[in-house]
Amino acid sequence: MTPAESTVPVALFVFNRPDCTARVLARIRDARPRRLYVIGDGPRPGRADDAELCANVRDLVSHGVDWPCEVRTELADGNLGCGRRISSGIDWVFGQEPAAIFLEDDCLPDATFFPFCAEMLTRYADDPRVGQVCGSPLVAPRLSQPTRYIFSRYGPVWGWASWRRAWSGYDLRLGRWPGLREGDWLERVVMSGREARIRRRIYDDIRSGGIDTWDYQWGFLKFERGLLSVIPTTNLITNIGLGAGGTHRNTRDAALPAGAMAWPLTGPAEARPDEAFDRAFSAHIAPSIWQRIVKRL
Repeated sequence: MTPAESTVPVALFVFNRPDCTARVLARIRDARPRRLYVIGDGPRPGRADDAELCANVRDLVSHGVDWPCEVRTELADGNLGCGRRISSGIDWVFGQEPAAIFLEDDCLPDATFFPFCAEMLTRYADDPRVGQVCGSPLVAPRLSQPTRYIFSRYGPVWGWASWRRAWSGYDLRLGRWPGLREGDWLERVVMSGREARIRRRIYDDIRSGGIDTWDYQWGFLKFERGLLSVIPTTNLITNIGLGAGGTHRNTRDAALPAGAMAWPLTGPAEARPDEAFDRAFSAHIAPSIWQRIVKRL
């Protein structure tokens, strides 16, 4: 497979950012997927500019697919919010596809992101230990072995891919969290007591409706099942939405430069977490999670 073609369906989440959407759509166009799923949220109440911007985005997508491609759309009339819109969109895609690649409108992929995801989706399609393929390590990898990718208990969602089998059981409201909260389960699945305390607060806030998100619930499901993520040792995603109207974004995550993946895609002999990377990731991500909490206080 070459970077110029992708046989894996791609799902694109859009909202109210025409400039970002145009750039990401151009990269998808280069990959020329045979099926493109477009999931759009609707205008927010009381935001007069949203209606025009959302309409512009949808018009851009409807006229921007000029290669042989089946386009399927699920466009909300009203605003569902981040958590409901993205999670229901993923449900919709996996109701039709056994595997797919997912991009939000601010995640600009390198051309090699698509064939990387496609090869990993094929390689680990039937491996119950692997639940996600990531486009970005989010932090500079600290690796225990020199391979093109590693495995991690974590899974950034700046461009990612997965299978229906892994997503099955996802719960936006974290209904299983109360049964796990009081024991030491969380301390056993993450890398530090500090991270466990912060995630406990996040999960509690999700249960109470205080946070509108979807990705912590996805991470919870992977922790619960012991699913691992494929992490590229080269960052394949540039976030172009930081400071440009993005939601839940932290500028400290913008430092890692993007590049191109090289072949062959050598990987670890066994699917198990790279402890050096996971320690570095945990140390990086815990302050980001805490900032999300502090902003609400």
